[in-house]
Amino acid sequence: MRVAVAGGTGLVGTMVVERLEEAGHSAVVLSRSRGVDLATGAGLAPALAGCDAVIDTSNVTTMRKKVSVDFFGAVARNLLAAGEAAGIDHVVVLSIVGVDEVDLGYYFGKREQEELVAAGPLPWTVLRATQFHEFPDSLLKSAVGPFVPVPRMLSRPVAAAEVADELVALVRRPAGGYVQPIAGPEELWMADMTRRYARARGERKVLVPVRLPGEAGKRMATGGLLPDGPYTKGVRTFAEFLDRVAVR
Repeated sequence: MRVAVAGGTGLVGTMVVERLEEAGHSAVVLSRSRGVDLATGAGLAPALAGCDAVIDTSNVTTMRKKVSVDFFGAVARNLLAAGEAAGIDHVVVLSIVGVDEVDLGYYFGKREQEELVAAGPLPWTVLRATQFHEFPDSLLKSAVGPFVPVPRMLSRPVAAAEVADELVALVRRPAGGYVQPIAGPEELWMADMTRRYARARGERKVLVPVRLPGEAGKRMATGGLLPDGPYTKGVRTFAEFLDRVAVR
C-alpha cells in the first residue's frame, strides 16, 4: 500500500511514516520540506499520484479561531480535491476528543476539518485522541520568562506512538467514519503533568494554573476533553514517558 501522510514531519506524522515503512508499506510525506504546501495545494497532485490512501496529521500552532479555521479548512479541501482526482480510496484524519464540546479557537478549525471530510467525496475515518504526553512541553516552550500559564484542564493523556499505531491500523481497514476514540490509561490534571515534566527536564519555571474564562474553561476543567463513551485505552503511562525524557 502506498500511503500519503499529511504533516509527515510532525510529532505523530513522523511516527506514522516509520510504522508504515516497518510494515512494508510505502509512505509519501506531504510537507513543505518535501515540496508540498497543504494550505495552498502546491505540489499536492504529483505527490498523491499512485497513492492508495491518505493519513492526515497536519497541524498549525495557534489559538486563534480564524487562523485555525482557515488552515484546516484549506488543507481539507485541497486534500479532498487532489485525493479524488488521484483516485484515493480512504482518508484517515487525526482529531481531538472533545473538539465539539469545548469552544477553543483552535478546536473550531478541527471541527471545520471533520465536517469537510465527512461531507466530502472520499471514504473517510476520523480518529479522535486525547492530549499527548508531550503536551506540557509545548506549554513550557510557549512561556515568556519564568512564568508558565497552565490551563486548568483534566485530561487522559495518551502516548503519541500509540496514536500512530492506531492510525496505521485504521488505514488498512475499510473507512469507518467516526471510530472509537483513543485515550490514555489515567486521568491527570495538566498542571500536575506540566510540573512533573518540568522537574524531569530540569526546567526552573513557575507554573501558574489558569482557568480559561467562560463555558470553554468550565468544560475543560470538568471533563469536557475526556471520552464520554467507549474508547481504545492506551497502556503507556505518563510516568513511563517522563522516565524516557528525564535529564540524567
